[in-house]
Amino acid sequence: MTERLSDLLLSPAEMAAVDAAAAESGMDSFGLMARAGAAVAASFLRFYPGAVRAVVLCGPGNNGGDGYIAARCLEETGINVAVFHLGDPEALKGDAARARLEWAGSSTPLAECEPRQGDVIIDAIFGAGLSRDVGEVVADVIGKVAGASLPVLAIDLPSGIDGRTGSVLGAAFRADRTVTFMTRKPGHLLLPGREYSGNVEVFDIGIPARIIRSKVVNRLAENRPERWIGSLLPPEQETHKYKRGHLAVFSGEAGKTGAARMSAMAGLKAGAGLVTIASPTEALAENAGHLTAIMLHEVDDEAALELWLEDKRLQTFVLGPGFGAGEKARRFVAALRDRHLVLDADGISSFRENPEELFALFADGPPRLVLTPHEGEFGRLFPDIAGDETKGKVDKARAAAKRANAAIIYKGADTVIASPDGRALINTNAPVWLATAGSGDVLAGIVGAVMAQGAPAFEAAAAGVYLHGEAGMRAGKGLTAEDVVSQVLPP
Repeated sequence: MTERLSDLLLSPAEMAAVDAAAAESGMDSFGLMARAGAAVAASFLRFYPGAVRAVVLCGPGNNGGDGYIAARCLEETGINVAVFHLGDPEALKGDAARARLEWAGSSTPLAECEPRQGDVIIDAIFGAGLSRDVGEVVADVIGKVAGASLPVLAIDLPSGIDGRTGSVLGAAFRADRTVTFMTRKPGHLLLPGREYSGNVEVFDIGIPARIIRSKVVNRLAENRPERWIGSLLPPEQETHKYKRGHLAVFSGEAGKTGAARMSAMAGLKAGAGLVTIASPTEALAENAGHLTAIMLHEVDDEAALELWLEDKRLQTFVLGPGFGAGEKARRFVAALRDRHLVLDADGISSFRENPEELFALFADGPPRLVLTPHEGEFGRLFPDIAGDETKGKVDKARAAAKRANAAIIYKGADTVIASPDGRALINTNAPVWLATAGSGDVLAGIVGAVMAQGAPAFEAAAAGVYLHGEAGMRAGKGLTAEDVVSQVLPP
């Protein structure tokens, strides 16, 4: 399935390469700018019909050029327009200079901007290409606009947001709406950029899809079903439980068994044909008292696990929820080195002192390990990567995936899923109320179930994260982890 251009996420560098390639192909670059500015004006007229004044803040580059075009279009419709410029407008070059000339109206230095009630701000200062902190003049205007609680319509990306990482560069506008062109940028989805961008509209200004696709090198997109659905085995009329996979989830000791049961039930609801809880002897009765459709198997130590693993139908495991961190977990993971494993929570923490021990176990062959770290766990497994301030969340997840030869689910409100081969997805469908105790245990079970049904590690991770988000949406505000389990559906 070919993804829509609007589903792609191009970095600022990739988009700059697209613009250059479009110009080299003979396309009228000013015509593209004119369509972009007109799209901004159209959005303004559609969503802010009651505005007293359009205040257009124009920067020293092509983003400013889009702003001048928007100002001209709005003035032609009778809107009261005021334009403020950053830097010397006489120094503008190329299309931006032509756009300013076509505006024909006056402009005032940005430092003199005094927003007032009834204004709608059009932010055309920097866009997605900014890579340094905004200067004092811009920061001051951002503060004035925020203080007046005025609506902001941003062009491309709110000024002050890093288009690659979504981070705030000193200060940034909080836009109600953002108009971008052809594709979104990572900064539209990564936090805090997602919150600063507001509602994002993607306008097609006429750059051919072949040019855009030719410049995509980062292999980054939003996590949507079309990214992984083709890797899942379709349901068949003639099937049985083993064809749908056998998922095994390791339980913790007595008194710490609930997390494993939630994970197991999530796996069953996500479509695994069989789910078994591997339980220590002391917890058998506790687990048995709560299980019906889920099976139970006694596993106390590494020897018992090795014996159980003689059944080659057992290929996929979840270890971590409520298991306890320590030597036992490390021994069990070593025994599972040739199987498919979702390592979560205590399983991850068990390797905090020597992450390389874990990576060595799964270093060979196609990825068969899925790691599900939150921010703290990620920092313990990959301290140097986590501490690299030059990397954004996507960069960090990719580096970690490559080092571990694993699919990484770097959890958070903007969860990133990464593969050792460089593919990465940003998830957007998880509601904020999904951040509750036990939610991660449910996620691990869903991922395990999808992998048990034959999906590769990366696709299983991506599908699991998406299905988890959908379950959270169905469960609604005030949910508990048990509520999420009840709303899990197979892919």
